[in-house]
Amino acid sequence: MKVMIVNQQPPVTGSRNGDKILKTFKKVYIEITSVCNLSCSFCPPTERAKSFIKVEDFAKRLDEIKSHTNYIYLHVKGEPLLHPKIDELLDIAHEKGFKVNITTNGTLIAKNRHKLLGKPALRQMNFSLHSFDGHEGSTNREGYLREILSFVRAAEEYKVIFSFRLWNLTQDNATNLQKSRNRETLEIIEKEFGLDYRIEEKVVPGSGVRIAETVYLNQDIEFQWPSLTAPEDDGKGFCHGLRTQAAILENGTVVPCCLDGEGVIDLGNINQASFSDIINGERATNLIDGFSRREAVEEMCRRCGYRQRFGA
Repeated sequence: MKVMIVNQQPPVTGSRNGDKILKTFKKVYIEITSVCNLSCSFCPPTERAKSFIKVEDFAKRLDEIKSHTNYIYLHVKGEPLLHPKIDELLDIAHEKGFKVNITTNGTLIAKNRHKLLGKPALRQMNFSLHSFDGHEGSTNREGYLREILSFVRAAEEYKVIFSFRLWNLTQDNATNLQKSRNRETLEIIEKEFGLDYRIEEKVVPGSGVRIAETVYLNQDIEFQWPSLTAPEDDGKGFCHGLRTQAAILENGTVVPCCLDGEGVIDLGNINQASFSDIINGERATNLIDGFSRREAVEEMCRRCGYRQRFGA
């Protein structure tokens, strides 16, 4: 079985537009809500106000970024399927020529399937299956997975890409309890797709294995959100923030990547300045130039363990 990695998109390019560089990103994250319906151990609750993006503001943000990317992700923090007008947001994205990726905990998929099925903008859905065990109040694993699998089967004709995520391993492999829980989850998936092998024997941590035409499963170590309270390193290294991606929080704050869930590296607010001006601003330029020197100039970046994956 060949191991495959999803999320392959066109490379980043840049061109001159007057005195500014017109940056083109692989993706821009547009957070549509800061609210979540779960309280998972691996995801600290946001300290920002709980709110949902207005449809008109979403449309304006797409206009702001349309010359910078073709791909948007509807999350940073929050559960995107909580947005009551998710179907309208997908329609607007299609009208403006965007392809959409959604990452969800999957608990609301049955309630929202009619809002998602057949939407031409929907390119990929990532199901964070580790949310089930990460949330203390979770019950009925099989029922949870059956609703997700039912949606995946119904969406087959639309060629949507699906990624099942189990990001709950530890550096020294999962505990026996977590291995047992993962086995229960994987067994249900294996039976659904008629697999004659155990998924964990094929998947490479940090990558993915293809289990059906447009269905993948990814396993990785437990995700750690960066924090100003985390240990600070020497700052040496590299990151793709503002090179392949940027993010806009629900309140309009532009940040360099999808890991800055609290807007610590506040590059500017899209309600007060244009996206182009913000990503060409002094703070953004300093961050990019720093990583060109393999140096993290922002404190948050020096406390981000994910940055270390890219080496020195």
